[in-house]
Amino acid sequence: MIRNGTAAISPKALPAFGHDLAASAAAWVVAYWLRFNLELPEPYFTSMLETLWWVVPLQGASYWAIGLYRGMWRYASLPDLKQLALAVATAATVVPAMLIMFHVDAIVPRSVLLIDPILLMCFMGGGRLAYRAWKERTVAGLTTSERELVLVLGAGSAAAGLLREVSLGGRWRVVGLLDDNPDKIGRSLHGVQVLGPIGDAPAVAKRLQVGQAIIAMPSAPHASRRRALEMCREAGLQAFTVPSFNDLMSGKVTFSQVRAVELDDLLGRDPVTLDDAGLHGLLSGGIVMVTGAGGSIGAELARQIAGFGPARIVMFDHSEYALYRIEQEFSERFPATPADYCVGDVRNPDRVREVLDLYRPTLVFHAAAYKHVPLMENGNAWEAVQNNTVGTWNVARLARELGVTKFILVSTDKAVRPANVMGASKRLAEMVCQHLQGSGATRFVIVRFGNVLGSTGSVIPKFHEQIARGGPITVTHPEVTRYFMSISEAAQLVLQAGLMGKGGEIFVLEMGEPVKIADLAREMIHLSGMSEQDIRIVFTGLRPGEKLFEEPLAADENTLPTPHPKLRIAQARCTEPGWFDPFLAWARQPRPLTESEVKETLRKWLPEYRGGS
Repeated sequence: MIRNGTAAISPKALPAFGHDLAASAAAWVVAYWLRFNLELPEPYFTSMLETLWWVVPLQGASYWAIGLYRGMWRYASLPDLKQLALAVATAATVVPAMLIMFHVDAIVPRSVLLIDPILLMCFMGGGRLAYRAWKERTVAGLTTSERELVLVLGAGSAAAGLLREVSLGGRWRVVGLLDDNPDKIGRSLHGVQVLGPIGDAPAVAKRLQVGQAIIAMPSAPHASRRRALEMCREAGLQAFTVPSFNDLMSGKVTFSQVRAVELDDLLGRDPVTLDDAGLHGLLSGGIVMVTGAGGSIGAELARQIAGFGPARIVMFDHSEYALYRIEQEFSERFPATPADYCVGDVRNPDRVREVLDLYRPTLVFHAAAYKHVPLMENGNAWEAVQNNTVGTWNVARLARELGVTKFILVSTDKAVRPANVMGASKRLAEMVCQHLQGSGATRFVIVRFGNVLGSTGSVIPKFHEQIARGGPITVTHPEVTRYFMSISEAAQLVLQAGLMGKGGEIFVLEMGEPVKIADLAREMIHLSGMSEQDIRIVFTGLRPGEKLFEEPLAADENTLPTPHPKLRIAQARCTEPGWFDPFLAWARQPRPLTESEVKETLRKWLPEYRGGS
């Protein structure tokens, strides 16, 4: 391996270096010929040969010093052209300087010094572009017969990136583009014509006998992407999509890494706008603790926090396996982020105190909770209260005692007029945080949201398993509806609420339109390439504690707008004076209570609780 400065140069680059030396010699000779109209008189012919022995090594040294041979010709592009121009400009400066400095006894016309760099750019740049064109044509020629025909929906920058990468070979051969912009129709993008609007997909697919389409609209509004998917379905096209806009911008993936359309794409929402500067001020350089870090929400919070450069992330979870999984992920994805993984139960105040005292975090995101409604409803009601309410009390009071700046509670829309023990225990956790806000410097912020796609306990993994087994898909009721958002969006909005919270607020995430679970099941069947004749949907009846509809806000609560369009502040009802101490004595009693005892007493603490009957 040959080294140029600190960068290693492969021996494979030597032919390119040889090509450029030959180009330097040719450019110098042709510059003389052009200067004298291809009739080079004798004195100048000798001067040309004498100076050639100076020019070629000097120019070659300039190319090498600039680092011209770190790139690959097959992928020559505008940045490479800029580097080539820099190398030629350097050579054009070095050559006359050296000829003068060493008093080279030769006649060099000034016009030759001007013509030579122009010819150098043509010879060197032309050689690179010719090689790239030949290589791409060769690869395409070898694979064209094996590549699958595909339409691309969208003719913007994403489509351009996709076409560039697809042209280098691979699975696809793009036969046409579709775009709703009338100014683009009839024009070409990288040699592929825009054939019409997206609504023409059925007719174009039939005419060209195409069975597949790629939706290349990552930055378009969700409604536009959804319409493109509907056109694919109408045309009978198997639909794929390019990666998300955020993933493309981060450099984690490329345009050609297309994937099948997933449920997130159907239920997806427009990207969240975050206050990056504010979040950097909140998180960068600080110590952040996440409880329940092994769960879906806690783990995503940790991932999002890592992107803001904290001094340390402390991940706390009672599941050894869950912590092991997130530890393995972070060691690969975020090796530069200091992280500690603490096994512990939020119900154990001694362990919570030990961790908080050891790391002294400035922020605590409390995502640890039991969330599965039917499991908590039957036989585990007391455990739900202990984990969700008393556990929150343990972490929150110790966070205040040990000087945590902000405590952010991840709550749920099931805490609104709760119809089940899980929702009631989370509403009580909210009330505990609001009670603690009354004294001390710690600011307590509460964030409510609904279901997240793919989270632990979500119907999505369950439906995937049922489809894989050939069905049926079980849905509790034809009319049951839920609010959904992606795990990533939920975590981003929790961070944003944590930044905006002044203390004591309940932030409600804008969840969009509710989705019928039965419709969700039908969409998943269609995405799997099957129909409802292949996979049946069976209605099993509402489970214990389950509502038909989830409510983001209770009827007696008002909301206030915030500067962020996806966050509002709920004005919850005020608690009765003197409720906290008797409640805490009940919740911390050593004797486990039965399910009926828990539900009966919950009505005392929560008049809005509608479960237990």
